[in-house]
Amino acid sequence: MHDTSSTGAAGTLQRWLTGPRFDALPNLTEMAPPALSFEFFPPKTEKLEVQLWDCIGRLAPLQPRFVSVTYGAGGTTQARTHATVARLAKETPLVPAAHLTCVGATRGEVDDVARAYWDAGVKHIVALRGDPPAGVSTYTPHPGGYAYAADLVDGLRRIAPFEISVGAYPETHPTALSAAADLDNLKRKIDAGATRAITQYFFDTATYLRFLERCHAAGITVPIVPGIMPVSNFTQMAKFSAMCGASVPGWMARLFEGLEEDVETRRMVAAVVAAEQVRLLQANGVDEFHFYTLNRPDLVYAIAHLLGARPAA
Repeated sequence: MHDTSSTGAAGTLQRWLTGPRFDALPNLTEMAPPALSFEFFPPKTEKLEVQLWDCIGRLAPLQPRFVSVTYGAGGTTQARTHATVARLAKETPLVPAAHLTCVGATRGEVDDVARAYWDAGVKHIVALRGDPPAGVSTYTPHPGGYAYAADLVDGLRRIAPFEISVGAYPETHPTALSAAADLDNLKRKIDAGATRAITQYFFDTATYLRFLERCHAAGITVPIVPGIMPVSNFTQMAKFSAMCGASVPGWMARLFEGLEEDVETRRMVAAVVAAEQVRLLQANGVDEFHFYTLNRPDLVYAIAHLLGARPAA
């Protein structure tokens, strides 16, 4: 039975931080490490490229199920995304997944990108509608392009037998007409051939579990992988969350209160918060997690270590 109480995550986290109810937590030593995957973004400069590959080198020994590379709004990082995933496929044992969007391109152009990925050994696509370019507030489908992610999934299925992941939104996509309409859109993407959904990040465990129950009731049976965002900077995260529709619980703000200038303590709290979030979800039967790394490996590595993940021998 899922623990869907609205205070479950906060209450359990508070007990962990203040004690003494350690018996209320799942016993980590009795849990197998969860399956992990990591998201990176393509570098814009040589310095950032060094940072990216340092990040990949740090996290690769944890043997993630796959690693994904994002795609800028309006397709602005298409060449860098392709170069990164092609190098991952050629030079590392990792399984790369390339983000691909509908924005700003014809179907033929998107199909050519997909074929180039397949030829480069990239067999996994994260298929997304995509955000409009900078300065444009409303998404408008390209006249000759794929209108929405479900159309893109269908097109990819016609090109090659890709593994296809799509996005899901436990708190509803900001531009969706309603939660029901958003769920219907997810169902269309799955019916078109997607093999997995990866969620927008969230911090209230109950929100994800209620969403998972709604997915099951709608007949969605593919894995709905929770997206986990380690909070390295609470103030920046709160601002971004307000834009993308991810709610920030009050208990979380209280945990980070007063740590704006205390980087080390902030990182320790961030590791505790993310590890506890994953442990609570594991206790409810979830066994796969997708980490948004922001190309900063140390916090993600520490959280993975808390969860029992260890480098391969």
